[in-house]
Amino acid sequence: MSRTALVTGSTGGLGFAVASALGRAGHTVIVSGRTSGRVAAAVAELQASGIDAVGQRLDVSSFESARCAASELRTRYGRLDVLVNNAGVLPEATAAGDIEFVHPGAAAQTFYTNTVGPLYVIEAMLPLLRRSDAGRIVNVSSTFGSLSEQQDPMSQYFSMIVPAYQASKAALNSITIGLSKMLADSPIKVTSVCPGYVQTDLTPGNKSQAPLTADEAAEVVVRAALLPANAVSGTFVDAGGPVPW
Repeated sequence: MSRTALVTGSTGGLGFAVASALGRAGHTVIVSGRTSGRVAAAVAELQASGIDAVGQRLDVSSFESARCAASELRTRYGRLDVLVNNAGVLPEATAAGDIEFVHPGAAAQTFYTNTVGPLYVIEAMLPLLRRSDAGRIVNVSSTFGSLSEQQDPMSQYFSMIVPAYQASKAALNSITIGLSKMLADSPIKVTSVCPGYVQTDLTPGNKSQAPLTADEAAEVVVRAALLPANAVSGTFVDAGGPVPW
């Protein structure tokens, strides 16, 4: 049986590009999203290009949804080799109202999707990843979440203040560190990845101004998903290499 890869939020944008690349690398890719119709459409597009793809409805903000998905994957495959926590939101970019620092509703949505969601999915999928001889967990993060970059006046990120999004990604990076330590005696590798400034619907403003296509940005995510056995776990990387926490 080919290796299996679950990519959350993969009905479009970066997640779809990652699923496509992993499929071309020989994985059976499990496309997931909250809407069954969009999942089916993405699967059909991947299958039309010759990729072994299946669909799985998954709302990352619901632990019950994550547990149901894990149960179905256990029945179908018995294990999971790659988990890419890609699903993410940036509602602060469009939130309106009389806001001093952060929109409360946007903040709650951000943390439930970007931080609590990966925790739910990891907890549900870990028993399946432990059945793999080379399990890989990739948390799609952002340099926006780097505390070092936020404090460095010379950094391009210094003047950018998107509090809930930045905090959600900093928390996700902390999850990567803690999880890698917990799994140190296993073959599972955990990596936080910044894909860069990507032309997707998550991009604030005019997404055409972003320098990277989804396919280009997917490359660093896929590299983390295919880490060799001697690779270091618990790192934060972008296309250029390690990123300061």
